Amino acid sequence: MHVGRTPERGDEDLFLEAMAVLRRNDMGDWTKAAPELYPHQWSWDSGLISVGLAHLDPLRAAQEIRTLFRSQWRNGKVPHIVFNPLAPPESYFPGAEHWTSAGDFPDAPTAPPYTSALCQPPVHATGALRVWEISCERGEERKIEATERFLREIYPGLLAWHRYLLTDRDPQGTGLVTIYHPWESGTDNSPRWDGALRAVEVGEMPGFRRQDLAHVDDPSERPTDADYVRYLWLVEVIKAYRCDERKLRRSHPFRVKDVLASAILVRANMDLARISSIVGAPESDRETISGWISLGRRGLESCWDEEYGLCLDRDVVSGEPLRARTFAGFSPLISGGLSEERKARLLETLDSKHFLGDERLARPLPPSTSPSEALFHPRSYWRGPVWPVVSWLLWRALLDLGEPSRARKLLEESLDGVRTGGFAEYFEPFTGEPLGSMDQSWTAAFVLDWLNHGRGGAG
Repeated sequence: MHVGRTPERGDEDLFLEAMAVLRRNDMGDWTKAAPELYPHQWSWDSGLISVGLAHLDPLRAAQEIRTLFRSQWRNGKVPHIVFNPLAPPESYFPGAEHWTSAGDFPDAPTAPPYTSALCQPPVHATGALRVWEISCERGEERKIEATERFLREIYPGLLAWHRYLLTDRDPQGTGLVTIYHPWESGTDNSPRWDGALRAVEVGEMPGFRRQDLAHVDDPSERPTDADYVRYLWLVEVIKAYRCDERKLRRSHPFRVKDVLASAILVRANMDLARISSIVGAPESDRETISGWISLGRRGLESCWDEEYGLCLDRDVVSGEPLRARTFAGFSPLISGGLSEERKARLLETLDSKHFLGDERLARPLPPSTSPSEALFHPRSYWRGPVWPVVSWLLWRALLDLGEPSRARKLLEESLDGVRTGGFAEYFEPFTGEPLGSMDQSWTAAFVLDWLNHGRGGAG
């Protein structure tokens, strides 16, 4: 991979270490999310890994997204996992054989490689646009032309992906994406889902053996067995319905309007609008995308909770908001288009004792769940730890909202956390201890993006 400009003195080692992580996890035309715990291609990981790869080689970054979209379903869905046929079956559960045991799904692509039947937050248009932008920043004419060709190639798939989310996953026309499984949120065991999961009645299902616990020293870092049973039961229901969207949206036991996925979709539609201009898409496409942006922002506004000063997910089954203080409540910062009053209220909540104002934090970085939540756990996956992906999403949002000082502070604290703890999946919020899988690819990708911005790269 081509390194490009030499990083600032003092950051060179970190830059080279991040590059080495991505090289070690490089599978040729896609990147493992992590060496052992995550040996397959994950959807939103790859979408964001491409941003870091673009600072090394924009053409390799484009290939990351292109490879993922080869497994796009016929209805437009981008699967949350594309399974690595070279990974041992015992390396990850539930693996490809678990998803295929009920036979083929009507809209699934021809296999191999096999895919899951779920999806994840739609960061891919954002990643694709950044690949082109970074290529332009580097000023290499051949690669600029190649990444523009990539945008023309990937644009129809991105449009179909967003259309799927705003039709099959939002038949009500609310602008809010419905998820059928906590794994679709990317924030698997967050307290965001506890209320909806408690209502799920588990039926008879095959026995299973978890593989994730073998990769951590402390089982409390991972979801509980009780939660895992519900996760797998929801998979069984989806398989029984053969992923029929009409059946799922009518009677699936877990249906939630996910504010984070919805805000990321708004951001992605903003980036898709720019891509549509670059590739010369029809005016009708641009009008459609513009409508999607407005609709998504209205949907998020309907989820506002004044008491919490946050945007809350909504349980479609019960019709009630899911009341939990998590970073997802800051989703309107990501979607943009905010009034000054709403922006100020969100930033006030971010600075409050519920988040960055908690004096116990090792660094002023947003915990995934507020320490004031009853179900907060500083070591348990999405129930408390600090995640680089959260910091990166909020950093980009703050830049877009005209808050450069806040964004700079978030960048510097995030880099210091990695300097101290390494390229971890997530970090204990009170001690900074690295947790989860090490050599996490998207952590390395975010470091490369932060370092590039810190030395004067465009934001």
